[in-house]
Amino acid sequence: MQVKKFFTFVLVFAMLLSMVGCNMQNISDAVSGETTPPADTAITVTDMIGREVTVNPGSYKRVVCIGAGALRMYCYVGDVNLLAGVEDIDNVSLSERPMMFDSVARPYMLACGETFQNLPSCGVGGPMAQSAEAEKILACNPDIVISEFEDVDKANALQEQLGVPVITLSSGKRSVFDEKFYGCMDLLGKVFGKEEKAAQLVKFVQDEAAAISARVADIPEENKPSVYICGLGNWGTTNHLMTAESYVSFEIAGVKNVVSGLGMQGVGPIEEEKFVELGADMDIIIMDAAAVKNIKPLYAEDPTIFDTCKAWQDGEVYLEMAYNAYYTNYEIALINTWFIAKTVYPEAFADIDLTAKTNEVTKMFLGAELADEIFACPSSFGGYQKIDTENFFG
Repeated sequence: MQVKKFFTFVLVFAMLLSMVGCNMQNISDAVSGETTPPADTAITVTDMIGREVTVNPGSYKRVVCIGAGALRMYCYVGDVNLLAGVEDIDNVSLSERPMMFDSVARPYMLACGETFQNLPSCGVGGPMAQSAEAEKILACNPDIVISEFEDVDKANALQEQLGVPVITLSSGKRSVFDEKFYGCMDLLGKVFGKEEKAAQLVKFVQDEAAAISARVADIPEENKPSVYICGLGNWGTTNHLMTAESYVSFEIAGVKNVVSGLGMQGVGPIEEEKFVELGADMDIIIMDAAAVKNIKPLYAEDPTIFDTCKAWQDGEVYLEMAYNAYYTNYEIALINTWFIAKTVYPEAFADIDLTAKTNEVTKMFLGAELADEIFACPSSFGGYQKIDTENFFG
């Protein structure tokens, strides 16, 4: 009888422990706002290049991200502690690696770089690496791969070779305001059981865009200055002639673009003669910080290159943060839009502090206030500012 009572006690105690464990997990899920589906709950998702892939949401413990922008977007939604490897370009502890973006602020690197340094290589990465390195990926033993190599056949072949799901992301021409960006966040949320976090981020971006547009909605067209954006990156090539006719930040902020009507497609250069011709119409110049390193030697060689620009002569030249560095810094693209709006319409945005706004945005995207670190990067030149046209390039 004593033995029977003992085993009965053990059985009851084990049941109580199980109930407590379940309740604690429910409490944890309630606090975090996330629920983790059972590991064997398989679903089929469609990735951003139309591939149907079977995944087990929330079950993945070893994640690898490959291709320009994949790791950045994963960091917005996923748990960096699950990473099993990173590309060399994102590991600053390596002496042999692509370093062309090291001076430019990449907020995901600022927020998570220390974690990256302790991980093995899943490939070299960088703009010259245009294919996955399967052997290095295999060595990281991932149970899922997030890719930005947008080729259906290659993605299917890599998935077959690795034996784990390969989820491909894709970006759009409208940067952080693009439906493709929202789709990437939604997809990552589904795959990693972070739907609520992904939805919150998308809503935040959409609300920010709406808030900017609302402030400029009633500004008469005749009261809008003409603005020239320059220094936009295109595979690393940029200078004062590199611009865009369809610049989404201008669209959101209701800005009149000097190069409207030229029939440009995407980011590209205008001819030197056209730049000179349009100079008198440039009330304001917004210069992307990524271009400074290229414009400075051009200006040293010929200090007259901006002489026809009204904005240069009036001292109305402003510096936005570089938003392209190993593809798009989505949070900086959003902050730049606030900066542009405040620059062009200072009265409508007088209450906006760019440092506070930068911290608000990076906190939402990456869980950290990064303004000081972003502005301290060499190619940030101290942060958002009006350029001293007499001394900046001196």
